[in-house]
Amino acid sequence: MRSIVAMVVGVLVLGALAVSAQAATYTIAPDKVEAQKIYFGSPKGFDKPGKVDYEKVIKATPEYLQVRKKRIRVGTGKYWILLSQASDRAVRAIAEVGQETDYDLIAASGYLASLEPAIPAEDVTQLVLDKLRPEKKKRLRH
Repeated sequence: MRSIVAMVVGVLVLGALAVSAQAATYTIAPDKVEAQKIYFGSPKGFDKPGKVDYEKVIKATPEYLQVRKKRIRVGTGKYWILLSQASDRAVRAIAEVGQETDYDLIAASGYLASLEPAIPAEDVTQLVLDKLRPEKKKRLRH
């Protein structure tokens, strides 16, 4: 009987250690959370944070390129519509990178480093830019 109890206790202790080993490495205090700077994931607990240069991503969207190409004036209705669409596309691309990789939090560049204590993050900007680039359509040759 004692060996069964000891074995059960041992299994429970190992289970507790496994759960604590899987616990999130980082959290952001609720009073330090700036939701507009967090594009993917939860600030309540994360292990592998990423950072993204949001402005660079916006400038790579087809909508922003259209604003530049057609010289749409800043402040016009067309300008704001296209910038809103560019923002939506950028956030979707960032979320896709988060879902397809191990990054469980993606925030604006500089945000995580500005916290006390600073949270180190890998730059995922290039991964997001790659998501924005349309795949070249394969042409069927007859």
